[in-house]
Amino acid sequence: MSPPRVVIIGAGIGGLSAAIDLASRGASVSVVERQPVAGGKMREIDVGGVSVDSGPTVFTMRWVFDELFKAAGTEFSERVPLSRADRLARHSWLDGSQLDLYADVERSAEAVSELAGRQEGDAYRRFAASAESMFATLDHSFMRRERPGPVGLTLSLGLAGVPRLAATKPFTSMWAELGRIFSDPRLRQLFGRYATYCGSSPFSAPATLMLIAHAERAGVWLVDGGMQRLAENMAALAKEKGAVFRYGESVAAITTTNNRVTGVALADGTTIEADAVVFNGDVAALGSGLLGEGVTTAVQPRRDEPRSLSAITWSMRARVRGFPLDHHTVFFGGDYAREFSSIFDDGRITDEPTVYVCAQDRGHGRASADGDSERLLLLINAPPRPIATEEVEENTSRVFALLERHGVELSDTGTPVVSTPGDYADRFPGSGGAIYGWPTHGWSGSFKRHGSRSRVRGLYLAGGTVHPGPGVPMTAISGRLAARSLADDLKL
Repeated sequence: MSPPRVVIIGAGIGGLSAAIDLASRGASVSVVERQPVAGGKMREIDVGGVSVDSGPTVFTMRWVFDELFKAAGTEFSERVPLSRADRLARHSWLDGSQLDLYADVERSAEAVSELAGRQEGDAYRRFAASAESMFATLDHSFMRRERPGPVGLTLSLGLAGVPRLAATKPFTSMWAELGRIFSDPRLRQLFGRYATYCGSSPFSAPATLMLIAHAERAGVWLVDGGMQRLAENMAALAKEKGAVFRYGESVAAITTTNNRVTGVALADGTTIEADAVVFNGDVAALGSGLLGEGVTTAVQPRRDEPRSLSAITWSMRARVRGFPLDHHTVFFGGDYAREFSSIFDDGRITDEPTVYVCAQDRGHGRASADGDSERLLLLINAPPRPIATEEVEENTSRVFALLERHGVELSDTGTPVVSTPGDYADRFPGSGGAIYGWPTHGWSGSFKRHGSRSRVRGLYLAGGTVHPGPGVPMTAISGRLAARSLADDLKL
């Protein structure tokens, strides 16, 4: 009996994970990717002949990839060289205060105490313990399961697990819970930022998202050579297992007969016959007809819901003096509430946005000498809509002015390569520029994501718009869930 033919649309992290798992199980796997390289949102941009990481820059939950590679018969650590970051990130406020967070709870607690007093240091210890407990409760019962609903989640934990589930604070906003834990507004602002990892506002997201703090504290890793090496090594492993990659190919439609997948039609007129398809892309592309009329009913539409945060990024090289950048540095503006109300209520960028800077030549035990030219990625949150050139220029001036107020002196910046929500919309059809799909707002936000099985037989879903959500490790989990569902259904 010939192996099942599987086409994976999109070589992002979710698609690569599915390709590794399915090819390892013996499926005949073809991966179709419209870009010239694997990675999806993970990408490098050439700036003056130098590659700058310009997508995801934070790598956490390494165990997800350890398990993926081990299931394929190899060791992740042997194929993807990593170094663990002792310092998670540096944070700066306009009043001149700074705070470094570390993987070690006690070291971070002492840093918090120095910033805001012993009571806040103790509050951080309680926060870290609470975040760890939330993560432990939801890791296997929710994140790694095939889209459990509220009832299914409760049943999976059993009667004894009900108090643990209640302790994840699903009905309390993150901002309110952080206000109960911390008295210092700077700490509330810092830890509220974890909601943005899901494209959400801390003022609307459930306190459950505090578990992201534990995922980060459990290990931030720096990938030698940059994040793109992760995607390259995943693609290489999938090829070793027999997967075939077709780069620079656009999909015109997923073909169906009697509500069952039959293949994938490419823009050049070629059709690849398939017994199953894994779509690793924004699920809104299905309902909007971008992948053919046969799959428009594959998912429940979410047309009336706001999309997640987007971003403006600047990929650049510059000489940096003054402020001591770390590999990951966050510069806060003044009015945090206004930052999110501007985006979600007014569809605009606030005048003082939080600026994230990834100084890519710092870390791995190295710190750039003061004045050396180095690779930088700057990012601010933005609404998922087209940003006109004039607005980009205004925000460029604001960002550089804010960094200067924090003591960052940039020179020899050249011409940064700017990416806007419009660029994301072009690269990821159906997204409208939203990077994270839909925000995780309210207690039910996480339950609204689509599972790996669609309403069309043989069509499976992976990526940041499906369960368990956005982010490098989460999309890898989504790919594995899609592969598992497909394998179960096809008896692979």
